[in-house]
Parts: sequence; structure tokens; C-alpha cells
Amino acid sequence: MNTAVRRAFLALAAVVMQSAALAAQPLEVIVFPGGFNWPLWVGNEKGFFAANGVELKITPTPGSVFQMQNLAAGKFDIAISLIDNLVAYMEGQGEAPLPEPPDFFAFMGGQYGAVMLVVQPDIKSIPELKGKSLAVDAATTGYAFVLRKILQQGGLAESDYGLERVGGTAARAEALMQGKTAGTILTSPLEIVPEARGYRRLTNAVDVVGPYQAVLGVARRSWARANEAALVGYIRGYVQSLAWLADPANRTEAVAIYRKNLPQATEAGASKAWEVLLAGPEGFQKKGKLDRAGRGGGLKLRSEFGRPQKTLTDPSKYIDESYYQKALQ
Repeated sequence: MNTAVRRAFLALAAVVMQSAALAAQPLEVIVFPGGFNWPLWVGNEKGFFAANGVELKITPTPGSVFQMQNLAAGKFDIAISLIDNLVAYMEGQGEAPLPEPPDFFAFMGGQYGAVMLVVQPDIKSIPELKGKSLAVDAATTGYAFVLRKILQQGGLAESDYGLERVGGTAARAEALMQGKTAGTILTSPLEIVPEARGYRRLTNAVDVVGPYQAVLGVARRSWARANEAALVGYIRGYVQSLAWLADPANRTEAVAIYRKNLPQATEAGASKAWEVLLAGPEGFQKKGKLDRAGRGGGLKLRSEFGRPQKTLTDPSKYIDESYYQKALQ
């Protein structure tokens, strides 16, 4: 391709991208702060969402209660959350009441596993957590049940420890490093800084609870029906962002985007995050596809620990992959 043709091509591409951006439907997306939002940052920076007809406004949530309440109220269109959060509120087991039963559903995956128990440097085993206070987002949803199962398998009864509501994963990581909690559940890449400072990982969730679908995309069924094109466009943009992010040729630029959105991250830390989330068995899911075995892992925990107690065995009740399938056609 000669220089003149290349310039013309780039100019045309810019016009197409600009036109797409002007016509883009705004989407309000609420997320937990952290590096697992990397595909969203890439999609905004590289224009993958705009090219698919949507424009993302990303809002961090202080915790799951705020996220689920405001998603249910229609203040946000999409949440990057956990399947346990949506199941809990749909089954009337949420941390806080909602004015009416929600119509939440999961429409795509995001992150498999990469969930672990990290504790203070002087704690070497789970029995040493007896009598300690551990940080959670909410006591009856999300990773709290993962924590309880890990502690149970390690020989601790519920009366052997306390749970303190601190907030989302980033807030818990900070509380851990400030010495305000003995330990907490962290999700990649938020364990990188604590571990570099000597905080100890005791176990990975998948080693205790088995296959575990962690982060995924959540919306309301009523919103999705009325905004099918926007949701399909979001999924396409997310999948394209993941593909770009996973390409080693883009690693340097991806690290720069990471640090732009997390200014406190070092070059080494951001590069390590790429390895953790994209080069190992756990982390970002290829094409954002839900893990078939992992999506049932949360239901087993909820069936055991959720109150009022219910036996939940059918993950398809909370999932609709039809929008995802249309996006990948």
C-alpha cells in the first residue's frame, strides 16, 4: 500500500469512526474498581465500542449493594458483577431489600477464577485466622460465601471468625495493606501489590470450590429487550477489546492504557497484570464466553450458605446467552 493510498484509507477510517461515535447510544456501566475493567478501558480508548454503536460511561461502585440497587432502579444499564449477586437478589436473599423483584440476568462472561484468599504476612495457615476479623463486601452475597467455604474447608466454624463489611475488592485490598483486616478475598490483578509487599496468598478459590465463574456482564431483561442492538454492540465491542488486549503485539500500549486508568500502578505491576489476566489458566475468558462448569459453582455455595435456604441447581434460570450469540454471528 503506497503512502497516498494509506493516508486516504486512514482518513476514511477516521471518518467512519467519528460517524459511529456521533451515532453511538450512551450506556451507563457500573463496575467494581480494578484492573479487570481493562477491556472496557481498551474499548473506549481504541474505539471498539463506538464502532459498534455504543458509548460507555463507566461508574465505579463502592460495593455490591449500591450496584444492585441502582441497576434494579434503572440508573445503570449494565453491571460488571458476580453471578452470585444477581442470583441473591432474584431469590430474595440479597444483602439489602429491593422495592420489587428484579429481572437481572447474565449475558456474557468476563473473568474465570483468579479469586484468592490473601492474608497478613505473619499468617501462614487458615487455622491461624481463628478469632480474627476478615473483610468482605457484603456478608450474604458475592465472595463472602467463597471465603466461608475456604475457611470451612480449613477447619474453621462460622463462630471462629468475624466478617466486617468493608466494600468492593479494591477497598478490601487497601484495608488489608493498612492492617485493618487479617485477610480478605481478592481478585486479579488486585493481589499483585499486596503480594509484592509480602502479604500471603493462602489458597485460590478454584482449588477449594472447583470451577468458578467470577466476573460477568449483568443487565435487566426488560432493558435488554428494549435495547437489543445496544447490548449486542456492547458485547461485540467487549470481545474485540479482549482480542486486542490478548495480542502480545499490543502489550506495551495495553500497559499504557492500564496505567492511564490506574495512575498508581507501576510499569512492572501493569505488565504483571497482563501476565496474570491473559497468560494463565485463570483470568479473562477468551471471547468473554461464560464457563459452563463455573457458572454452577456459585449456585452450590448459595444453596449451602444462602438464607432463607434454597436448593438452586439450574444456572440457566439466571443466564440468557442469545444476545452473546447474535453478537458473535
